[in-house]
Amino acid sequence: MTSRQGARLVVAITPADVGKRVTTRRVAPGGFRDAVGVLESWSAGVLAVRKRDGTLVEISEGTLVAAKVVPPR
Repeated sequence: MTSRQGARLVVAITPADVGKRVTTRRVAPGGFRDAVGVLESWSAGVLAVRKRDGTLVEISEGTLVAAKVVPPR
């Protein structure tokens, strides 16, 4: 018999991480959405993440379920 543990989701970024590369997971209609890129801003409860393709993703702080700083590409 094998033991199985569920993944622990943690938001481990703060506004102090602006300028760093981050990965995020948020609740969206129909499930979850992920965004990886540079955290450009975090103001008034909204994060702005610039993805590799140049698109800017705005994420409401209240929808985040997991996030962390990741190494540069």
